[in-house]
Amino acid sequence: MRIGEVASAAGVSTRALRYYEQQQLIVSSRSAGGQRLYAPDTVERVRWIQLLYAAGLSSRTIVEFLPCVHTGIAGPEMITRLRAERDRLDEHMRDLAATRARLDSVLAAAEFGATRAADEAPEAADVVKAAEAAEAAEV
Repeated sequence: MRIGEVASAAGVSTRALRYYEQQQLIVSSRSAGGQRLYAPDTVERVRWIQLLYAAGLSSRTIVEFLPCVHTGIAGPEMITRLRAERDRLDEHMRDLAATRARLDSVLAAAEFGATRAADEAPEAADVVKAAEAAEAAEV
């Protein structure tokens, strides 16, 4: 497959593919005319790379993890590293959930405050308390 075909099928730019190649995440061969050629399974590999990047892994870590992704085989040290990465992701997801809950409280307070007349609007702290009480009542 040519670089444009892989990019289109994987939903990434050709620039991203060249970067992945530079980082040794994917490999290509060259045609007689010097064009990059990729194996058909490169598309799936690029999709995995995108997922791992989105999860916050570095390219160096991804290079180490990709063989396990594709073969399902990992030694004890790699299993330990994979678990540590999973634990890091779990912590990050907990942090994101807490941030989202706080944002929901601010949003509820803003919506509550927007419905009141300007001269009757309570102090910001009162609005936040009211929103938190309403949120607690929903649970």
